[in-house]
Amino acid sequence: MGTIGNNFIGLIDHYKRTDKHGNIVPIIEALHTLNPLMEDAYTIECNNGTSHISTIRTGLGDVAWGQLYKGIKQSKSTTQQVTDTTGFVERLSTIDERFLEIVKDPAGERMTEANAALEAISQDVQSNFFYADTATTPDRFKGLATRYGKISGGGAAAAQIINAGGQGSDNTSVWFVTWGAMQTALVYPEGTSGGIHREDMGRQRVLDDSNQPYYVKEEYFRQHVGVKVGDWRFNTRIANIDVSDLLAGSLDIYKYMRQAYWRNQNRRNNRIDNSGMVQPGKTVIYANKDVLEALDALATNKGSADNYVRLTPDEVAGKEVLTYRGFPIRETDALINAEDRVV
Repeated sequence: MGTIGNNFIGLIDHYKRTDKHGNIVPIIEALHTLNPLMEDAYTIECNNGTSHISTIRTGLGDVAWGQLYKGIKQSKSTTQQVTDTTGFVERLSTIDERFLEIVKDPAGERMTEANAALEAISQDVQSNFFYADTATTPDRFKGLATRYGKISGGGAAAAQIINAGGQGSDNTSVWFVTWGAMQTALVYPEGTSGGIHREDMGRQRVLDDSNQPYYVKEEYFRQHVGVKVGDWRFNTRIANIDVSDLLAGSLDIYKYMRQAYWRNQNRRNNRIDNSGMVQPGKTVIYANKDVLEALDALATNKGSADNYVRLTPDEVAGKEVLTYRGFPIRETDALINAEDRVV
């Protein structure tokens, strides 16, 4: 038996959502943020229960020039196994049964609450995709910022971090993420499914704050999710972007975009025939609205010395999107302007 406080909708909420005829008005989510991940994300079922094991090649081994009547030097490649965990985020949507009896469109009321639950989960997953750290939140998974979080002593992934020089408290990042089976993917436990699971729990008996029972209609939402990075070279992070300098026009953001592009392994697969890569993946750029505003401000040449390679409109899956050197750009509010400085 559940215990419910005041976290359910009532008549005041209902009248804010209806027109003069009592019909449900589509809600404009004031707190809505863009959730672009699922537009491009590659998803994989875990190969080890609730975790996923990736084998990463760390060395190719040696070769030798041969001589007649001489043997062949023995050598082998080296690999490393990495285990990525998953977590799950869940939410209940609960509405008083008596409330549903007196409104004109009970199904519509339940749908509006369901949409809010779906949006809340989507936003939370997106934020954790970038920032989750199992060292501080072991019930979640390891996000990208944790993997690409150190320039000094950060291992091989440190080479994929571009330092934009910000030293204040208003830093943000731009990410070049390559989705694919061999690169970056969202993972989910064996026997479950990718995406959000939704289940109508029907009529439930719950308690109010005074431990008095009443009945509700309830829906349950859950998403199992984790992240695996198969090859660190296919992602690039522009870190330490000072937002104040960026918006003031004193930060050359295209300089760092160019550097990130050339450090991303997938630009080679896009530009040359790489028959050894069966699944080259899809690279997507993620940035928040402040970064996109700054890029847009530089969209018009200011002089003869201004020779930026700029954003260009392109078509991806039938939709017009902005691209940079062929990589589509997605706006996400999950990338904050208060990141810790990456050193």
